[in-house]
Amino acid sequence: MSERVTPAPPAGSAPLIIVVSGPGGVGKGTIVDELVRRDPTLLLSRSWTTRGQRPGERDDAYVFVARSAFEEHVSRGGFLEWTEFLGNYYGTPVPDPDSHRDLVLEIEVDGARQVKARHPEALLIFVLPPSRDEQRRRLIGRGDPDDKVLERLRKAEEEEPIGRAMADHVVVNDDLEATVDEMLRLVAARRKASGRG
Repeated sequence: MSERVTPAPPAGSAPLIIVVSGPGGVGKGTIVDELVRRDPTLLLSRSWTTRGQRPGERDDAYVFVARSAFEEHVSRGGFLEWTEFLGNYYGTPVPDPDSHRDLVLEIEVDGARQVKARHPEALLIFVLPPSRDEQRRRLIGRGDPDDKVLERLRKAEEEEPIGRAMADHVVVNDDLEATVDEMLRLVAARRKASGRG
């Protein structure tokens, strides 16, 4: 697998916000982990959530917090975006203003809409599964219970047209390496267009 390193943004320029969104089970977490591994000038913002940690899920997949702690952070203006999704809160903390790396957000469709409203220059990449059957297989494979799988598949049907409409680019994740290659090209193109490539 090839490695690619893109120069960091020049000092004084605003970091690029890269939003990776899409329905549950498309592989967003795996994609963003690989993006950051291959381009160390990208910084992955870890979302907060009030949902329980899945069996076998990494401790750093999210910042797992109680509902009261999340609501307190909301009241302090501590999130770039936040939403309630299938009964749980999810939110992206406001990034460190001293960071000189481009920021990657892995967020749900409603959160992506909030970020685009506040930061229209953000690069929004909407990820789709190769098929609904494959999405179902991935959801089951990651340990989601049957009722949550059905909820997420129903939610995906609602979210897909919204995500497609607001996305700068739509990518089908049928091969991880090809998907990450394509996303790195999109990031490089956006950096070049903003005079930083």
